Amino acid sequence: MPTPPLTPLAAAVLALGSPESLLEIECGEGDGALFLAREFPRARVRGVDSSEAAIRRATARIGLDPEGRIAFKVGGPRKLPFPDGHFDLVAAVDAVPAVAEAARVLRPGGHLILARSERTEAASGLGARLARWRLSRHGFTLIASESAGDGSFSVARLRDNGQATPSD
Repeated sequence: MPTPPLTPLAAAVLALGSPESLLEIECGEGDGALFLAREFPRARVRGVDSSEAAIRRATARIGLDPEGRIAFKVGGPRKLPFPDGHFDLVAAVDAVPAVAEAARVLRPGGHLILARSERTEAASGLGARLARWRLSRHGFTLIASESAGDGSFSVARLRDNGQATPSD
């Protein structure tokens, strides 16, 4: 029996503290964002997706939210509709974020979660080295990368200065 698709995301958040503001990129109908809202009950959670229909369905799932803690917007991973340094955590579940754009909207010291609900060959060997290089080039340090259920996750931290080091 396959494990639930959010298992890698659930495993990844165990490596984190308590972020105050979170963004899920390519959130679809909001499963990951709603999970993050339950996991971090004091955080502001935003979801962004390029599909207007998916955003409408995600918004319909919010229910009563008088504090406006959870919201969804139309937008793509290459041009996120948020200001610089706005989030403590950016998550992408079964999506490929634009790493530079994720770094732009993260605060220094913030985290990026890349979760896959299925194992892929990119998680090992050359694919893993390429991903680590790409993250490092945009100011991230990989802090965890593991299998979880039928998938895997990686957690990276944006360096405090948010810039790649000369050795990258």
